Amino acid sequence: MANFPIVFISCRVFETLLSRQLPPEMADRVLYLDYGLHSQPKHLRDTLQAAIDAITVPSLIVLAYGMCGNGLKGIRSGIHTLLMPKTEDCIAIFLGSDQAYRAEFDAHPGTYYLTGGWLESGSNPLQEYDKAVEKFGEETAQWIMDQQYQHYRRLALVCYSEADLQKYREQALQVAKYCERWNMKYQEIHGSDDYIRRLTEAAANLSEANDAFRIIPPAGQID
Repeated sequence: MANFPIVFISCRVFETLLSRQLPPEMADRVLYLDYGLHSQPKHLRDTLQAAIDAITVPSLIVLAYGMCGNGLKGIRSGIHTLLMPKTEDCIAIFLGSDQAYRAEFDAHPGTYYLTGGWLESGSNPLQEYDKAVEKFGEETAQWIMDQQYQHYRRLALVCYSEADLQKYREQALQVAKYCERWNMKYQEIHGSDDYIRRLTEAAANLSEANDAFRIIPPAGQID
């Protein structure tokens, strides 16, 4: 693939992490798609497929996505080769590896994870509640939120530096205060950019794509 262009298509939730890892010559080869697509898997699939199909020159297309509730199932590579993380969702990417995610899951099942990207996108229980109140009224909104979040036991903010913590802690604590209604405990976790770094390295050299990644050849499909 050395002679083929490299293009990244990424959920915007990874914009900060990815921008720190991309070499300058790749910085203008990234298409960021809306955060909210993950909540509608079919819409995510259709939007991502359209973005892939719009690239007319055979390329190595790097998908900065987990499987997102099977939102990527059925994506066709067409004339391209696709490279993507082999993980169910984005939390493993934020934590640096699937192993790190599984360790957190085993130690703290029932964790709702917050990141700077998700806070900026408005995807968190407090903002979802505010939107539900506007749409359905307070009583129904409370019922909806209880159905979604009553089984969670921990709210974890994943950050990468002290600057990140200072930027997002106040907003995260507001969400944590709301989540006390379900007795969620608040915790801060130091994330890792290792998964994203290895993804960019694998893009530059596919021989670096170990079993943490999937490669879908031309005319292939994500199963």
